[in-house]
Amino acid sequence: MLHVVKKLYHDSRIRYLFFGGCTTLVNLGLFAVLKGPLGIDYRISNFFSVAAAICFAFVVNKLFVFQSKTSSFTEGFREFIRFVLGRLVTMAVEVGGVPFCVEILHQPEMIAKLETQVIVTVVNYFISKFLVFKSTGGKV
Repeated sequence: MLHVVKKLYHDSRIRYLFFGGCTTLVNLGLFAVLKGPLGIDYRISNFFSVAAAICFAFVVNKLFVFQSKTSSFTEGFREFIRFVLGRLVTMAVEVGGVPFCVEILHQPEMIAKLETQVIVTVVNYFISKFLVFKSTGGKV
């Protein structure tokens, strides 16, 4: 069993799915807390939960998923900027998609949030792999 887990860990796609799931939990958990107990409007809650998830995702994608090595602060900062710019594109999809699903399609807020997460997760993988962490130590 341990051999299977180690083999799976060497595949960046499997690591991305695992840490992407963790990022989704950060996103959905914070969204639920901000919207629920704190009573913040779902649009504002959505924005802040996505922003927090982006920060979390950068760290886990750099360190664990793509195992990116940077030789200087400047190089790491450039990587962070590329990551954030890529995530801002998908953040627009999510921040616009949730209200679209809620207000136009009349879906429950959490269902709308989950649906947009699927789209965003797939697009983010390709942005990270080919535009952000393109010269990394992680195996495909």
